[in-house]
Amino acid sequence: MTGGEVVAATLARIGVRHVFGIVSVHNLPIYDALSLRDDIKVVNVRHEQAAAHAADAYSRASGELCVVLTSTGPGAVNAVAGLYEAAFVSSKVLMITGQIESRFRGKGKGFLHEHETQAEMLRTICRQVSSIRHGEEISKEIARVADDIRFGRPQPGAVEIPIDLQYKMVDCEVVGTREVPSLVPDESLLEEAARQLSKAERPIIWAGGGVNIANGSKALTALAEILGAPVMTTIEGRGSIAEDHELSLGFCSDRPIMAEAFEEADLVLAVGTRFQNYATKVWTLPLPDHLIHIDADAGVINRNYSSSLPIVGDARLSLEGISERLTSSSVDNQFLERLKKRKRADQEELLTEIGPDHAAIVSIIRTILPRDGRIVRDSTVPNYTWGNRLLPVLESRTSIRSASSAIGPGLPLGIGAALGSDAPTVIIQGDGGLMLSIGELAACAEHQIPVTICVFNDSGYGVLRIIQDSVYGHRHGTDLPKNDFVKIAEGMGVKAEHVRGTDEFEKAFTRAILNPGPTLLDIDMTYLAPIKFPLPAHQRKKSDQHL
Repeated sequence: MTGGEVVAATLARIGVRHVFGIVSVHNLPIYDALSLRDDIKVVNVRHEQAAAHAADAYSRASGELCVVLTSTGPGAVNAVAGLYEAAFVSSKVLMITGQIESRFRGKGKGFLHEHETQAEMLRTICRQVSSIRHGEEISKEIARVADDIRFGRPQPGAVEIPIDLQYKMVDCEVVGTREVPSLVPDESLLEEAARQLSKAERPIIWAGGGVNIANGSKALTALAEILGAPVMTTIEGRGSIAEDHELSLGFCSDRPIMAEAFEEADLVLAVGTRFQNYATKVWTLPLPDHLIHIDADAGVINRNYSSSLPIVGDARLSLEGISERLTSSSVDNQFLERLKKRKRADQEELLTEIGPDHAAIVSIIRTILPRDGRIVRDSTVPNYTWGNRLLPVLESRTSIRSASSAIGPGLPLGIGAALGSDAPTVIIQGDGGLMLSIGELAACAEHQIPVTICVFNDSGYGVLRIIQDSVYGHRHGTDLPKNDFVKIAEGMGVKAEHVRGTDEFEKAFTRAILNPGPTLLDIDMTYLAPIKFPLPAHQRKKSDQHL
């Protein structure tokens, strides 16, 4: 086989079903080999950053390893932002990139797309990077990096292959496996966790994104039901227990009325989380002394909060192991009822903050979108206020957002989520963020991807404008020209509608979900009651600060 054919055969062997990328002079042999296969679909995007974002969301939505294919040099550099997001959120993304001819490497001649330190660049965001020197190494190295990506806490990895080795005839065995072993927790620690949980009267289960990554939703829900304990999630942990389940509190640990719950709790079982800043109010949330912390990454345990019982292991296996060892429960039912009452009060407060029109949109989306529909959210005011909190997430792997809070990934994340799930996908997008990836509308049209792109159009960067108005009293760089996204979308072959008000939204959203291809809804926010966006203390007016 040629080196390109070895790449394609190896990807098929390890279970890859989709590859996102852009064809280039430095990856043509790989593209050609992939095009001849029936078991791998190549999705052509319009920018390498979008390819990496799409591969990331595909992995989050499906649980599978996904591949981004780029050129060397500028193509690889373009993908870095998407790989950064994948690393931030712990996603199974493998980057295959080209490299210049072997005979010119290390000579600094200025060869086309030359990037001598490309591997070093990729090592800043990938756990494993392999730079192929001999064609016989291609399959073995791809398999090795893929195994590392999928073991423990997932992290992206990369393999660069010189173009001459892609063309070269290679005599090597195609290797690789579809699955890697899960990280097995210490049984004695699971026994101790079960003992402590059985005695706890006011326990709270804190579920992070690691539960979804490990396919641990059923195990988490089962343990919560055995204990009768409430479950609070991080944003990435949403869907690890259905948010219409009676034990679910959702993401609310940073809300004042809910934070008080931890002062009352006598034990917290935290699973698959590193206690990020939003969820802990920048690590000021008081957690009880009894903290059982389970994570596949030993490095995150005791990093932000001291654990009384650290357990390193796969989230699903750990939760199942604890459930098997639980013999009794001492949970105070009144504690649960108090927390559920606080949750209802907090949600009423949130509904007041977002106003009647956005509350209606939340209800419309949840009513029309199927339970397994994917909800993808860019960094925009509707996401921060109701997308992250009030729009119920009912199944694991259905909630996807820019975890690093980057602006712009929404559309390519939606592409990956839709293809990774084969389910209707709604994208909550701002107009400013959409402009960073607007070319991917063409990719949506080309592949007829079932996404509904809800563009909340306020002609600017809404979050930053709110901060500027509060801190400086004037704006600069945050007001944008009014774009007609309906014309833009239709020009790229995507169905689109203007939306003015909630009545129009309900009708348009219904049509969009029924459309087997992409639809864009250009939602004019001047027709909606404004959202009250509460700012953190450090972003309020300077006069209110003790500087």
